[in-house]
Amino acid sequence: MKEIMKNISKAEVVTLKDQVAYQDGQIVSKTLVQNSALSITLFAFAKGEEISTHESGGDAFVTCLDGEGLITIDGEEYILTEGQSIVMSAGHPHAVMGREQFKMLLVVAF
Repeated sequence: MKEIMKNISKAEVVTLKDQVAYQDGQIVSKTLVQNSALSITLFAFAKGEEISTHESGGDAFVTCLDGEGLITIDGEEYILTEGQSIVMSAGHPHAVMGREQFKMLLVVAF
């Protein structure tokens, strides 16, 4: 059987925010699923680090796992804190920045 999900334990309780570590001055990512229909990635942003404005071919669902992030969609800013989520629609320009250290789960459906 083909393995779809990688880089994470199976049949074991895990805490997502512990699956990716902060590194000063960097954005660290860990891909869990990547295929033509779905992408699931964990991110850890050092304070002030950002992914500049871009567009996605799929709807992107972001959940804050730790810290505080600034999400910009179509020029409008949103603050995300632990437990909060936002959807960035396909084809709309968006950016992500760690206002403080910021961990997020990104799920993109294509």
